Amino acid sequence: MLPPIDVILQSHNHYDHLDHRTVRRLAQAHPEADWLVPLGLAPFMQTRGVRRTTELDWWDERDVGPVRIACTPAQHFSGRGFGDRGATLWCGWALAAPPPTKRVFFAGDTGFHPEFALIAERYGPFDLALMPIGAYEPRWFMRYVHMNPEEAVAACRALGAPPMIPIHWGTFKLTDEAMDEPPLRARAAWRAAGLPADGYRQLAHGETLTL
Repeated sequence: MLPPIDVILQSHNHYDHLDHRTVRRLAQAHPEADWLVPLGLAPFMQTRGVRRTTELDWWDERDVGPVRIACTPAQHFSGRGFGDRGATLWCGWALAAPPPTKRVFFAGDTGFHPEFALIAERYGPFDLALMPIGAYEPRWFMRYVHMNPEEAVAACRALGAPPMIPIHWGTFKLTDEAMDEPPLRARAAWRAAGLPADGYRQLAHGETLTL
């Protein structure tokens, strides 16, 4: 049972990130929630009962209540069938709550790209970064769309090295690496980078973190 939801952020339309039955259930249970989605995804939401949806391009910003939310670049792709590849956008999200300000970055589904430092310049400094670490092998095929754990730590350093929560691992068997490998490599990469031990915040599945 989820608590009341004010805002729902969508990164892109791949099936492992966007399930139509889940959208319907959330729309019914939280009809007043604001849905922020990348360009092209509003019709998908609206036909499944979402009342309040806003499409954003990269670098667009919206205020939802007291929170400023920005749509940020990601290196990925979209598509749910044959012939619609790239028809809708993909993104990450940066959030800034009012004073005392808390800033959170959600990278979305992404390969390593050169915009992380610019994201930090525009929307940081961040108090927390949610960084994808899974679905990365084989590298010749996956490197352009999914970071491996070492790249996720490098991206977090480009963001200013805020505390990091690893995401996008251990849910679906998508690629060749072992299901439990990503967090082991991510923690090792964090240590190897000389970053504070308490800055790596690995959550159990279903765990909640209150800032």
